Formats: sequence, C-alpha cells, structure tokens
Amino acid sequence: MEVRRAFSGSPWEPIVGYCRAVRVGNLVFVTGTAPVAEAGGVHAPGDAYEQARRCFEIIERALHVVDAEMRHVVRTRMYVTDISRWHEYGRAHAERFAENPPATTMVEVKGLIDPQMLIEVEADAVVNGD
Repeated sequence: MEVRRAFSGSPWEPIVGYCRAVRVGNLVFVTGTAPVAEAGGVHAPGDAYEQARRCFEIIERALHVVDAEMRHVVRTRMYVTDISRWHEYGRAHAERFAENPPATTMVEVKGLIDPQMLIEVEADAVVNGD
C-alpha cells in the first residue's frame, strides 16, 4: 500500500523525525499542529481563537498535499494550555467544521513546545472517494 507524506517545512520536523501528515490508502493522520506564524514564531500570542484558527489553516494545507479536504476529517484532538478558554478554541473548531463536524476531544496540558502556544491540534481523516 502506498504511503504519502506531507511536510510543512517546520524546523522541528527533521529534528524530531516526523512529517505534518501521512496518508495510507484512504486514511490520513495529521500530526499535532501548533499555531506557527507564516514567518515563524507563534501566531497571535495570547489569542486562543486566532491560534486555533491558524492550526486549522495549517491542517487544511497538509490535507491538500495528500489529496484530502477538511470535510474528510472524522476526528480531532485539541491540546490546550488553559481549558477555561474552551469556548474560544471551540468557536474556531465549530466555524471550520460546521458542515461536517468530527468527533473531537479537548484536553488541558501542562505546556506546549513554546510557552506562547495555547493550543495544538491533531486530525484524522478518511477520504471516501467522493
């Protein structure tokens, strides 16, 4: 079975040894995606909604590389550093997945790779050939 990989160019990919997304057959797994700004650094420090929105933009870009779309996402996992801001992360999630809501989990974690990051998101997709 063919395995396809998408790389984002993140400096952490070669250091840690991972890629942004892997597609095996009709299954796609998107790695933990943090709110990295286009020019590097953290996107929108302190803004939970904007950071979540940025994570979904990066995920969507990775899905496209392996010929998948956001509508194919069946599960997301949101790791957040402040669960009391759940409504801000949730608003970005709901906007992105309004028409095709996946199963999801939101879990508070002690910290992420950069202290300014408030959220990291994983996504799994099933491309059903439509």
